[in-house]
Amino acid sequence: MPTARNLHFINVAHDNDVEQASISVRRIEGGDSGRPGIFWINGFMSVMAATKVSAVSKWAQENERNLVKFDFGGHGESGGTMMDGTIGRWLKEAHTVFSEFASGPQIIVGSSMGGWIALLLNKLIAEQTVRQASVHGIVLIAPAVDMSERLMWQKFPETVRDEILQRGYYERPSAYDDGPYLITRRLIEEGRDHLLFDAPLATNCPVRILHGMRDPDVPWQLSLELVAHLGDSDVVLQLIKDGDHRLSRDQDIDLLIATIDRLG
Repeated sequence: MPTARNLHFINVAHDNDVEQASISVRRIEGGDSGRPGIFWINGFMSVMAATKVSAVSKWAQENERNLVKFDFGGHGESGGTMMDGTIGRWLKEAHTVFSEFASGPQIIVGSSMGGWIALLLNKLIAEQTVRQASVHGIVLIAPAVDMSERLMWQKFPETVRDEILQRGYYERPSAYDDGPYLITRRLIEEGRDHLLFDAPLATNCPVRILHGMRDPDVPWQLSLELVAHLGDSDVVLQLIKDGDHRLSRDQDIDLLIATIDRLG
């Protein structure tokens, strides 16, 4: 059965205060099939108990594939609050979990905001001279690349922007949860340090992208732009005509698992 471990690490915040967050990690010990492990990165306000990752975890265990998943700070089983959450903070958590728990070649799977984090994480891993794990390939599900700027700030009406600047946050109604999504000024401003469309981007590994054409949150055209922006030849985008943002139907999950399986 899957096991859970708590990972404690020091996070240096942008205001130079030293913070410590307890990140909950689950590692699926699927066996020793000799095939790449899977490193799952959740989306904004999503958790490792969600439908897609639970299904992939079950498949991994049944098919002797190791899998690592975790909750970002302020999410699920982990400590911290959403008020403190930034792209840089969550990237550091992802990198720390990857360095601590992943071993050998890995397929990084990023969903929504997790797709943005996955591409940033791949850059960080490539810069390391010594590492116990490497990136075999990347699978992105409706990747919300540069979302804090492109999908939030640039699309917010002036009244919402003013509220974020003056109040420090905006409670955005959510179609997926009972409560609103907390969009903070810190998230918006710090996110600008991690934008990927502003400079050339290459992953140096195969990339597979799945995106629903009925996605109300992350337009599928953003994935088209990402394909053109990536300086890699082995990039495949599959559009699901009747697919929504979550891609959590049985047929969507079957497609996701098949995509991971074919990649390595």
